[in-house]
Amino acid sequence: MRWIYPLMANRSILKLLLIVNIAGTIYGYYWYGWQLENTPAIFLIFVPDSPTASLFFVFVLIAFLLRKNWPLMEALAIVTLFKYGIWAVMMNILVFVVQGELDPVGYMLIFSHFAMAVQGLLFAPFYRLKLWHLVVTAIWTLHNDIIDYVFFMLPSYQMLDRYIPQIGYFTFWLSILSIGIAYYLCIRQKSFKLEIK
Repeated sequence: MRWIYPLMANRSILKLLLIVNIAGTIYGYYWYGWQLENTPAIFLIFVPDSPTASLFFVFVLIAFLLRKNWPLMEALAIVTLFKYGIWAVMMNILVFVVQGELDPVGYMLIFSHFAMAVQGLLFAPFYRLKLWHLVVTAIWTLHNDIIDYVFFMLPSYQMLDRYIPQIGYFTFWLSILSIGIAYYLCIRQKSFKLEIK
């Protein structure tokens, strides 16, 4: 995979990724708009999961362009990008299974969220995480699961309401997997300096 590192270190590529992620983040918050209008203020920060994940990555990309590392943002980005990227892919596949069809927006969400999950992992060799960054991220991530499945602030897919217990169980273990992947890729493995060109 190291052949791709020079491409990832290209300033033009990083700027393009930044623009794409800013656009995706804005669209994501817009997509959640109706749900946010009906969400109690205390839970607002925990509802728009995917756009918040891409927002974390926006800060990671800004730091890279400034030739810096912001490790807490990196930890939050890799865990939440993978978790919510894969979660959205699976939920849209489940919608297809339940309904027998999926609209164009559903296919777009599958593609965009899969790309979201992959981009966070691709940059893992350049993150500078310490264990405490991952601990804080784990608390954030698991607390978010409690908000979603104890207080029922999860993204609304009405056709999947009868599966909420199973989805909650899946989501918990997806969180654990995401944290474990971040630990393996960013703390156990050797990291590299991203030489921006």
